Amino acid sequence: MIIEAPRRTDIPDLCALWKRVFGDTDAFLDTFFATAFSPDRALLARIDGEVVGMLYWFNCEYNKQKIAYLYAVATHEAYRGRGICHALMDATHRLLRERKYVGVILVPAEAHLFDFYKKQGYRICTHISILHTNAADESVALQSVDAKTYATLRRALLPRGGVIQEDENLTFLQEEATFYSGEGFLLSAKKEQDTLVGIELLGAVSLAARITRALGCTEGRFRIPGDERPFAMYLSLTPTPLPPPSYFGLAFD
Repeated sequence: MIIEAPRRTDIPDLCALWKRVFGDTDAFLDTFFATAFSPDRALLARIDGEVVGMLYWFNCEYNKQKIAYLYAVATHEAYRGRGICHALMDATHRLLRERKYVGVILVPAEAHLFDFYKKQGYRICTHISILHTNAADESVALQSVDAKTYATLRRALLPRGGVIQEDENLTFLQEEATFYSGEGFLLSAKKEQDTLVGIELLGAVSLAARITRALGCTEGRFRIPGDERPFAMYLSLTPTPLPPPSYFGLAFD
C-alpha cells in the first residue's frame, strides 16, 4: 500500500471512490473539487495502482492556533478490514504534526463511527441541538451577506471555545447554502422544498420561527449550540493537550 498526496490527475479516481462510498452527485463533487480541494490538504491510499482510500481536511482555527477538520474519510468497500483507514489517519496525524497543527476535529457520519474513531484516540468534544419549528405568523428582518461579512459576524457570535471556520470552509459552504444576518442572529441555510434547513443558527435562536417565515418556508430545522446529541470528536496533536473545543458548527454533511 502506498499513501501519498493526490495529484490533479487523480481527481477522476477520487470522484469515483467518493460516489461509491457516499453517493453524492456529480454537481456536488464538481463544487468540492473546484472550491475546497487542495492536494496539500488530502491523502490517498493506493494498492496495485488503484485508489482505495482517501481523506481531506479543511484548515480551521481554535484558541488562536491551527487545527484540521477531517472530512470525507473513505475506504473502498472491497478493501475494508485491511487497516487502510487506520494507516491513512496515522499518516495524516504525522503530517499535521509536522505542519504544526495542534489538533484534529471530525464529525462521524453515522452513530457506529463514534466507536471507530474512539479507538484511534478521538474523544467527543462538542454537542449540538436540533430545533424544529413551524413558520410564525410574523417574519423578521434579515439580509443575505457575503462570506467575508459572515466570517466577521460569526467570530462575534461563536460560543466560547468555538472553532473558527473561514477561507475554503466558507467558499465551499457558500456553493451549497446562503448566509443571512439579522438583529442578533446569524444563519447559514438552504431550502429543501418547503423546509428551511439551518446548517448553523447562532445568536437569537428564539427567532427561528420568524426566520422560517421570512425565507418563505412552512417549517424549519436548525442546528444550534446545545447538548442534545454528540456531534464532533477531537484528537490533540501536541504533547501537552489543550482543552478540546466546546463548539463546532459548520459540518459539511
